[in-house]
This record gives sequence, structure tokens and C-alpha cells, in this order.
Amino acid sequence: MNDSTSSYGDFETLREQAIGLRRAGLSLRQIRDELKIFNNDLLNALVKGEPSPARRHRAKDDLRERARELRREGWTYDRIQLELGCSKSSISLWVRDLPKPEPRYTPEEQQALMHAGLARLRSAQNEERERVRLAAHQEVGELSDRELLLVGAALYWAEGGKSKPHARRERVLFVNSDVGVIETFVAWLDLQGVEPEHRRYRLLIHESADIPAAHQHWADVLGVDVTVFSRPTLKRHNPKTVRKNTGDDYHGCLVISVNQSARLYLRTEGWWSGIASHAQGRLR
Repeated sequence: MNDSTSSYGDFETLREQAIGLRRAGLSLRQIRDELKIFNNDLLNALVKGEPSPARRHRAKDDLRERARELRREGWTYDRIQLELGCSKSSISLWVRDLPKPEPRYTPEEQQALMHAGLARLRSAQNEERERVRLAAHQEVGELSDRELLLVGAALYWAEGGKSKPHARRERVLFVNSDVGVIETFVAWLDLQGVEPEHRRYRLLIHESADIPAAHQHWADVLGVDVTVFSRPTLKRHNPKTVRKNTGDDYHGCLVISVNQSARLYLRTEGWWSGIASHAQGRLR
């Protein structure tokens, strides 16, 4: 049998194929014709241990007949597979003698169905994202003064100006374009007792933006009059650069500086050092 096997290829591969066909309901003759194996000893060896179609459970026959009925009704392999829970290879064997059904939809209808399906998928994904965000939002609850102190210190050390050994600037200077970040920082300044008269506001914005509208936007966020803003710092437009931060939603960055803030800066540096030291201890 070894010589015969070598003439038909790998025995185990052939056996897998033969068993699959046998379980799909094919007779030995049908398997012989399908795999082009005309050596009876080899054929019997390939299906050894597999019951004949006559001994198979009736449920397989019922599936086959149901698959053929659905195919006659114009169902695709994918729909039949979802309906019956059997493999496409089995379905193909059962219905391949039946004519291929006419397409149920025109190309335009198929395109519309695809877009509708994608829209439903995106809607479900957006709902899940919102659910995750809302659950996380609710986990925060109310912030204590200590928690706001630590959050503000970490936020400043990530986004604020920092003194350098070669350029000592021990003062509080904060720049950001995110409303939530600015509001959190201002609440932190309130917590530190920084009076409004010690705060300075300035825009850092592209020259092509609507600067009066941007001033009004940040004035509304801060709850101040637009007259408190210093002269804006304008970014010159480079015609070779394609900007994405344009339109009515672009309001530039808000620069907040605090007069006579060296002590607050040093305390912030100390708070951050304490946070970082604690985090390093958890890593050890």
C-alpha cells in the first residue's frame, strides 16, 4: 500500500478529504470519483473506521434536504451556513448539482445594503464607546480638595512651563487648547487662592483665525470680560502647510500666566516630585 499511497500523494491529507466526503454522505464510488482514487485497497484504508452512509444518523440527511430546499429558494452558501450551522464544504457537496441562484439584489441595492450595515455597525460601536465613557465618568464622582491638588499638579507638570538649569523661570505658565483642561487648571488656581488680578490671559493663535470670536470663546469659558486679554501672539501662516485646526471650532491656545508665582511654582514642583516618588516606589 505504500507504493500506491505515494502515487496518490500524502496519505493523511487524502484521508482527511475522504473522511470529510464520507461524513457528507458520499458513497465509496462517489469518493472514488471525487478524489480520482481507483485502488480499492487504498480507498478502503482512507475511510477505515467511518460508518457507511446507510448507517449515518438521519439528521444529516435532513440537513442535506433542507440545504437543497434553501438553495432552490435562492439562498447563498453563507445564508445556508448561518441557518443550518454546517460547513460550506458540506453545503457545496449537497447542492452543487443545483443551478446557481440569480442575485437577489442589484449592484446598487447591494451597495445600499452594505452602507446600511456599516452605519448600524458604527452606531453600535459609538453607543459602546459612549457607554464606556459614561461608566468611567461616573466612577470619578466628586473630587476632594486633595485630589484636585494632585490632579492639578500632575496636569501642570505635563502641560505647564518648567524652569531649566540653564534658564531659571520659576513662575506658573500654562498653555492649552482643551476647554476641560483649562477649566481644571483654573479650578486648581482657585484652590491655591490665586486671585483674579494676578492672572494674565493671552491667545496663541494663527493669524488667519477669527481672533475676536476666539477671545469671546475663552472669555465665556473663564467667565471674564474680553478686555482682560493681553495682545495675542499670532502664528504666521505657511502656505506650504496644510492646517487641520481650522473652522468655527478652532479657538487657538489659551496662555495663562500668574504674577508673583515663584512660591506656587516651587510647591507644584514639590507636589509632582512626591507623586513621582510614590509611583516609583510602586514599581519596585
